[in-house]
Amino acid sequence: MSWFEENANAIGAELEWLNAAIQFRIAELWGEDSDFSAISEIDPPYYEEAEGPYVHFIHVLELSPPERLLLLLAIAPSVKPELLDRFLENHPNKSPVTEFGGFRGQVHKGFVPTVDTALFLLGGKDLASRFSYKTLFHPQHRLFQGNWLRIEHVHPHEPYGSGLLLPSRELVDLLCTGDQGEPEFGSSFPAQKLETARNWEELILPAETLNDVEDIVAWIKHEQLVMDEWGLSGKVSPGFRCLFYGAPGTGKTLTASLLGKVTGREIYRIDLSMIVSKYIGETEKNLKVVFDKAQSRGWILFFDEADALFGKRTDVSDSKDRYANQEVSYLLQRVENFDGVVVLATNNRDNMDKAFTRRFQVIVNFPVPNAMERLRLWQTSLPPSCELDSMVNLPAVAEKYEMTGGSIMNVVRHCALRAAMRGEARITEYDLLDGIKREYRKAGRIMT
Repeated sequence: MSWFEENANAIGAELEWLNAAIQFRIAELWGEDSDFSAISEIDPPYYEEAEGPYVHFIHVLELSPPERLLLLLAIAPSVKPELLDRFLENHPNKSPVTEFGGFRGQVHKGFVPTVDTALFLLGGKDLASRFSYKTLFHPQHRLFQGNWLRIEHVHPHEPYGSGLLLPSRELVDLLCTGDQGEPEFGSSFPAQKLETARNWEELILPAETLNDVEDIVAWIKHEQLVMDEWGLSGKVSPGFRCLFYGAPGTGKTLTASLLGKVTGREIYRIDLSMIVSKYIGETEKNLKVVFDKAQSRGWILFFDEADALFGKRTDVSDSKDRYANQEVSYLLQRVENFDGVVVLATNNRDNMDKAFTRRFQVIVNFPVPNAMERLRLWQTSLPPSCELDSMVNLPAVAEKYEMTGGSIMNVVRHCALRAAMRGEARITEYDLLDGIKREYRKAGRIMT
């Protein structure tokens, strides 16, 4: 039996169990005979050695039978929508069945479950039982904390139970194929995966800066050991917060990218243009989506130009100032409670709110490189298949022209394009100096 067949069989068995639970609840509601006297008598499938992402998921999260039914109800419209068609029927007296809750999709056309649907399935007509299952919908529950499931309210003024019970696309992909893919970038997830083709050996930084960065790597690799096995979790707050500061082009973003690459962690850069909203409360809502997803997946979060979000709080002179300060306070709390790694980058450390800087485990300075570091940057940045003209004195160039790594890469790009336009794989002294002149002009500096 193939891996896909085994996984499909496991999900199929789970859906049969869900179907039996639905039939029991509907029979109970309509006073019909049933083979069971309680939903707890309907045994869920048991897996001892079954492989596949679905079984692995329910074992890792240690889901109880009610939690498994909740999960199955949420994914059923995406996996076997016809299973929920019973909820589209009217009561025997021809009246709509409000107990079913639910929502008929406009394009889907099938039944989309709501919180009320789940409470009916789990608790039936017993009010105390229904109340007890409300805890499953708490934002901190493991199925909701990681944004595996979410509640979406179509109409804001209707009861909470009318909120749609929806799975994330990543969850459906993970359970069915074992590959959850990447979250789709957009307003519902304003962050993009940060990747680089560069290697750790190409990270050219002062020794002190590199030591600070290696402390972050050590935490990522040994967090579980020191926190759980050595018992440090009861003494320090979870997570690791870092601040990178320095002029543009000094390697802050590259370092963040390499942190993910060298530790095998995914790192996501927050898009501030999609996070910050002029509407009250929306900024916090947008951030919550990112933090919740990252919480359960071990991601590193990277906030570039972080002072736009984490800047100093101002004196309150009107309602705008008050809400802006509330946003900063929310961010402070959310970052502090996040049990993963957060990297904030800014060009000016003085712009950051001091309440944040006190809570950073590491504050890393990215200075403009010195002459020796600039020479190494030139040497590692030049294309290996391109010849450097014998007239070029690279050590003298590195000594004379103060530039950041980002500016050096811009010059190299310029030189490569010039060489390509001439049809030769050779970089001349003129190419190099012309590129440097352009970078100086961009920065408002005069090249001597």
